[in-house]
Order: sequence, then C-alpha cells, then structure tokens
Amino acid sequence: MISNIVEPVITQTNFPGLHLKNRGKVRDIYDFGEALLIVATDRLSAFDVVMNEGIPYKGKVLTQISDFWFEQTRDIIPNHLISSIVYDFPSECKPYWDALGDRSMFVKKTKPLTVECIVRGYLSGSGWIEYQKNKSVCGVRLPDGLVESSRLPEPIFTPTTKEEVGKHDENITFEKMADLIGNELAEKVRDISLILYHHGAELAEKKGIIIADTKMEFGLNDNGDLILIDELLTPDSSRFWPQDKYQAGRAQESFDKQFVRDYLLSIDFNKKPPPPALPIDVVLKTSALYLEALKKLSGRTLV
Repeated sequence: MISNIVEPVITQTNFPGLHLKNRGKVRDIYDFGEALLIVATDRLSAFDVVMNEGIPYKGKVLTQISDFWFEQTRDIIPNHLISSIVYDFPSECKPYWDALGDRSMFVKKTKPLTVECIVRGYLSGSGWIEYQKNKSVCGVRLPDGLVESSRLPEPIFTPTTKEEVGKHDENITFEKMADLIGNELAEKVRDISLILYHHGAELAEKKGIIIADTKMEFGLNDNGDLILIDELLTPDSSRFWPQDKYQAGRAQESFDKQFVRDYLLSIDFNKKPPPPALPIDVVLKTSALYLEALKKLSGRTLV
C-alpha cells in the first residue's frame, strides 16, 4: 500500500457535522454559509478521468502553491482566501485539524463564472494539436513555422467551457466567452488573466520553472466585484517545465501530472472511465515531481 511508504493518502474526506456541498475532480467542498472550506485531496484527474490511486502529498502541494501565489498576486486582484491555517477555521473543524492541515483553505463564497480562463505562453497540448490543423488556437491566429513547445510571440488567452466531472472542457473563442458572460466582464477577465500569467511566469523563470500555460477561475462577490478563486498556478492547473531541460520541437519533461498522462498514453488509455491502475513507480514519481515544484517555487517543504 502507498500509505505504508509515505504519509497516508487522502482520496476522499468525510467530516460528520460539516455540510458537504460538492466533490470536484480533486477537491471536497464544505459549506459554511457565507464561506466555504475547500479541501484538496490527493485525487488525480487525467484526461478528465479521476484515477483510483491518490498521489501522496498532492493535495498539500496544491494548497501550499496556491497559498503562495495568492499572496504574490493580491495586489493585482483580490482572491477568495480567508485563511489556510486550521486554527483560523470555524470551531466545528477542530476535530479534523490533522486531516485538514496544509491541504485546506477557508474561502469567501462567490458566484463562479461559467468559463475557465486559459493563458498559453507556449504551444503544447490541445493548442499544439489545433495549431497543426489551422495555425490558430481558439480563434487566435498564430505565425507559421511554430513547432511543438514553441514559445509564443506573446501569451494568448484561450478560454474553455466549464464542464461537470467526467465531461471534457471545450475550447471556445473569446467571442463565445463574451456571449456567455458579457463583453465587458469577458474583457476584464482576459486582461487580468494575462497580467497574472506574466507576473507568475516571470517569477517562476527566476526559480528555474517555465509555466507553459495555466488555467484560472474567477467569481463575482455579492457586490459584483471580480474575485480570483479555486487554485492558482499549480501543477494541476498548469504545465510546469524545468527551464534547464527545455528544447522546442518536442514534448517536455514536467513537474506536473503530465508524467501520468504520458503513462496513460503509453498503454493506449481510451480517456474514459473506468481508469486503469497506476503502477506504484508512476504514483511515487508523480508525488516527487509535485514536491519538487513546491520547493522550487516557494521554498516550502512538506517532507
């Protein structure tokens, strides 16, 4: 068992006395009226399919990296974080401090936007596939002659729909996004997403990490103000590449769950439930990559 090798893996939480609102692909969310308790489990989703095996330390890494970035970007846009310290949580949480420690955030409740905000600084993943067909990504025309993992002349904003667990998010154009949430709000979200990416990518490069692309989410508070929510610039929401090993024209090594994706592709996984079993070496290697990303970016360690 993985839990005999490293700290116990938490793939699902159940806290009697707390109101479970929702289970996402990775996070369990508890409702506290005007606030939420977001618990990052060790579940891993690849190709929008949740694996059976948890990744040791993964939930803690995601929480700690988001906490780091929320601090770094709070002067750019307000975020939903109230506290990531269990002692600050409501008293009902006290029996569960051990399980919640390092992997939980108490956050303001918002009305989430119905889109996900993708910024791409490099050509990879679905963007590379689309570029090969029509030299554009989500309606954004790109220069000829780019190769896999090319750095783009300028980062581009390529939103997606926000689908339920088990369904694939769909790439959409900015115009489609504006139809969904309104043009003024769409422009504001696009501009802030690009600013956040520039800020994060510059800082990460100084730490030896390329953030090739990333996904962000936003919500509106009761006053209609735009708030940054969910997670930020983590190995789950971004492609993290080691800068010293980067070479355009091929797929890159990474500090994120691409290691699991590559394994699944090697066994011709059909990208539909049920997921195959992950070998122990894949699980532990992925855990080590997450921990390395946390240490490189923030200087924080969990082991």
